[in-house]
Formats: sequence, structure tokens, C-alpha cells
Amino acid sequence: MRIHYIIRPLELFCIMLYTVSAVSSDKYRWTDELVLLRAIDRLPEYRDGCHVEQFSSYDRTWGNDDGFSGKYSYLHKENGGLVIAEMEGAGVINRIWTPTPNDNMLSFYFDGKSEPGLRIRFSDLFSGKAFPFVSPLCGNEVGGFYCYLPITYARSCKIVMEGEGLQFIQIQYRRLPGMKVETYDGTFTDADRTLLDEVCRAWSAARPDAMAFAHGRSSGAAVSEKTVTLSPGDGEVVFESGSPGRITGIELDGGNAFEGNDRNVILTARWDNDSTDAICAPVADFFGYAYGRPAMRGMLMGRSGYTNYCYLPMPFDKRASMRLLYLRDDSIQQPPITVKVRIYHNSTGRDAAKEGRFYSSWRRTRTPIGQYHTFLSAKSRGHYVGTILLARGLRSGMTTFFEGDDSTFVDGKPRMHGTGSEDYFNGGWYALLDRWDRGHSMPLHGCLDYSLQMSRTGGYRFFLSDKLTFDREIFHGIEHGDVNNCYPVDYTSIAFYYSDTAPVSRMQPAGDLLREHFPDRHVFYPQLMEITPEGDIQINNDRGLRLSTESGGRLRVMLNGIPEGRYRLRMSFHETPAGARFRIWQRQRLVSDWRDTHSASDTFREDAGMGEIGLTAQDNSITVQIEKTGKGNSLIMGNITLERVR
Repeated sequence: MRIHYIIRPLELFCIMLYTVSAVSSDKYRWTDELVLLRAIDRLPEYRDGCHVEQFSSYDRTWGNDDGFSGKYSYLHKENGGLVIAEMEGAGVINRIWTPTPNDNMLSFYFDGKSEPGLRIRFSDLFSGKAFPFVSPLCGNEVGGFYCYLPITYARSCKIVMEGEGLQFIQIQYRRLPGMKVETYDGTFTDADRTLLDEVCRAWSAARPDAMAFAHGRSSGAAVSEKTVTLSPGDGEVVFESGSPGRITGIELDGGNAFEGNDRNVILTARWDNDSTDAICAPVADFFGYAYGRPAMRGMLMGRSGYTNYCYLPMPFDKRASMRLLYLRDDSIQQPPITVKVRIYHNSTGRDAAKEGRFYSSWRRTRTPIGQYHTFLSAKSRGHYVGTILLARGLRSGMTTFFEGDDSTFVDGKPRMHGTGSEDYFNGGWYALLDRWDRGHSMPLHGCLDYSLQMSRTGGYRFFLSDKLTFDREIFHGIEHGDVNNCYPVDYTSIAFYYSDTAPVSRMQPAGDLLREHFPDRHVFYPQLMEITPEGDIQINNDRGLRLSTESGGRLRVMLNGIPEGRYRLRMSFHETPAGARFRIWQRQRLVSDWRDTHSASDTFREDAGMGEIGLTAQDNSITVQIEKTGKGNSLIMGNITLERVR
């Protein structure tokens, strides 16, 4: 094993200067919170009694009106406006989210004053046009608009929106009891602006860098390098220490060894005298892969190129060990794999009074109807810092299992209730174009995958300044389905947290839990079909895909992402007074003969049988040919469904 010592003096000096300037004042300023969005070395620190709570538009009747009507989007009306949040005592707003911004004005009334201390257009919290609400701390992607710029207040804060319309909203805040908090007043020193620029640069980094966070208690890092070759059934220690310290970064380069549907390479770690592993998860799941492919590329974790990286600090008291295991699976062929390992670490041991150890909880469950999926349930002292989730519906169709709300109970009290699963990941509006419709990574959150035809999706989110403190216990979980956990789902999740106590037991990744399972029925919806027109054909999105022609045309529909095999092809369509005729090809092979869609009245034909097709990597499309008749020239296509032939 080779060990290299790495330090960047100028970078460390600048970061320490900004940090000292932010905390040297007697009062706690908004910049003290801003530092936490960059000071990853402080992530293990406890914050006793500083519970994160949330105002949101969730349906108080436990239905699914989580913002659609606006009924639950405000607390009460006041002077023609909507009071959407009221916080008592000193505190800080850490996060504001919505998928439905508008141009109405927001007024923040601090400390009981009659005039707002901050007044801003709601949409400008996210637009990047109103300093200091700048990108990438504020912005929008995957259907959600988010703001992470901290807003502090000394005694209270009331937020009022002008106008009468507001839909989905989440406002996350944290109480700061006993602290001399300086209320945000919109004035900025040169040091404030410099710090904001530094945090934005860290969030905007083009590629991950372990040394970007090697400051404070994570400074003075060395890197231990080791290359291991594993055959099925092998396990090897890739890092070991017998003295106090902390791991500040993990990088694994295994080429494409961790890809594919069988996740048999396991990462484990154990600290001090713990009797259970702190980490025990498939490498692919730990680094945010989605259904066999790399997907996450966040600021702190993910994969870039062939490098899988994690920069969450992991302090220990006396000893640490980390291993890679290559589980044998006799049902498949498994070649040997070679992995280059880089572990960044220093000799700064854990401060047991002030810091927790790092733990992760891997779970894969076919969550029973009526029960939440649990990210983490623990009785200890600590804080929750991140979630990775993969979700596959166990029946085909629209992904309404992602209507489920997240729910958080801390120290016996409900602290946060969300408005939908993609909302939890700062997204919104699944199955809509350019929203929650495909994988996309942001610094702290993102969509890992979205496939209607495979009935699956996933997301990730990390909590920095808004980490979820628990003094005695925590339950953090998520619903599946719009009401009463009504939709059967195959969930895989990893919860990341710091605690003073190791988990008593854990789910072991092995056997069938590591295998991917595919549905037998796949539905393609018009709004997300990948299509290519040819000839005289006009396309409108009207109750489906409306195809119109005068001289005839063709429309190719790609059937990507479906396992190879033979399938029954079904299609839904409308018979109308303007109906044309159509037939279906698979490249040069005719699948169905002409179907006339003319009718005296509008009739919907659902899942009409069209014939059988075979899907391979090359033959993964169908083509719809349309012709005008003497009675009509249009075809309204609905869903395309594939049913596996056994």
C-alpha cells in the first residue's frame, strides 16, 4: 500500500480565513449558516436541541391534495395575503422549495416588526437574478425550484405571500435556542460576498475533488493507494488503521465492474469496538447507481468517469477497517475484477463529546401495503445527512407510487411531512417533459432514473446545514402511493447518518436481494415516447398523439430499455369521425394489418391487440403507418403496451 501526503496551503488558508471571519462575531449571522454549505469537515458535529422542522402544503386529511387546490398551502389569511409560515424564537430558514413558483411578492416579517425586513418576488428566490439568491445555491431542475440561502432571525419570522394563489410549498427551518442570532438585513460586507462566491464555486465544481473539502478537522490528508484483484468469493481489506483518525475521502476505480444487474461487489467498514458494520452495501448502491448504470454525480458522492467517490468524513476513536467483498453467484458467470482504491485520511481522531461516527443503513424491501418504507429508525444521539432511493412499482402503469410523502419523527414529535416523493428530492412533476423525466444530478440532490415503461425511478438528497438532529430517536421514512401506502413497490434505499451508537442489526445484502427483477408488462405513454416522423405527417399532443396526414406518413416509436424477448403488442387509440387507417411494422416486417379508426362518434379502444414482436438490442422499435381514407385523415394514439410471452 502506498501513502502520499497532500496539502494545498493557499486553499486551506483562504478557507480558514473565511471561516474565522464568519464566526468571529459575538452574534450568529446568516454567514455562519452559509459556511456549513461548504465546511464538510463539520458534518460529524452534533447539534443537540436544534431540531429541523418544516411548514408544507401536505394534505391534513392524509389524502393526496398536497398543493393541487392550495387549501393546505397557507396557515391563515391576513390583510389580503397568505401567511405561509410562522416561526417563534431565534432560528434560521435553511431551505425553501416549490414546483409551482409565481410572481407574487413574498414579505418576511422579522422579530415582530410591522414592516418586512425582506421583500422579494417569489420566483426570484430561485431565478438567480436577485442577489444574494444566486445559482447554484438557488435554482431549479428536475421540476423543482429550491433555495438554500440561509435566512436568520433573532426572535421570530412570519412569511406572507401577496395574492390568493399558492400551490406546493415546503419551508424548512431550524430553531437556534440560546444563541445570539443576528437577523438577516440584506447588507453584505466584502467578506460576506467573498464567502458566498467560495461556496458557489464549491457547488459548481466541474469534477469531484477530495481535497476541495480537506480543511478544518479534515485537513492534512494523506492518501493510501491499493490495487486489488478479486475473484468470486474473495474479500480483501483495502484500508486499515490502528490509531485515531478519520477517513475524508473514498475513491474506487473499478472500470465497469460495478455495473450490471447483479450487484455482487460489497463495500464494508467498521469503526473501533463496534459489533456491526458501519457500512455494508453493494458498491453500486452506495455510490448512487440506478438499475445497473452509474447515475449520481453530486458534490459529495457519486461517480465521475470510472471513479466512484465519497467525501463524507468518517472519524474514529481507535481503529478502522474497510473491505471489498466479491460475493459468489453460481447462477451467472463472474469474471475476476480489479479495483484501484484510494482512501484519504488523517490522524485527527473523533472528538467523542462533539462528533458522531458515520453509519449507513442499506435496505431493500417489497414494502407491504399499509406500511411506510423506512429509511432509518434508530434510538441514539446523532443526525441524518443523506438518502439514496431506488423505487420500482410492482404493477405496470403510471408511477403513482411516487405520490407518497416523506415523514420524519424526531424525539417523539412529528417534525417534517412532505408533499410527494419527487418533492423530497427537490424535484417535481414526474412523467412530464423536462421535469422529473430522466436522470439529472445537482450538487445536493437529483433524479437517478425515470422510466415509465419500466415503472421505476429514484433520487438522492443530502442534508448539510439542514441535517436532521435527533437527541434520542428518529424515524425517517416514505409512503408509497397516493393514500394509505396503497401501491406495492420494490424499494432499495441507503440512509447516511452520524451517531454515538452503532446499529444493533442490519439487513445483509445477499442472494435475491442483489438481483434485479423485471416486470412482464411495460407501458409507453405518449408524453414521453421517443418518436421520429417520416413523410406527410403532423403531430399534436391532444388526448394522446394526434397524427394527421394528407398523402400518408410513418411514425417510428423507440422501445428502449426493455429486456430482450417476445412480447404481445397492444395499443390504445380513438375511433373518431375524422379517423384514418393505420398499420404497424417492426422495421420491414408487418405486425398488424390495416385498422380503420373512423367512427360516427368518439370511441376509445384500450389495449387493442396488434400482434407479436421480438425485441433485441437492434430491433427495439415499431413504426406506425397512417393513411387518409375517404372518411378521415387523423389517428389519436394512446398508450403502447408490451406483454411478455412466456
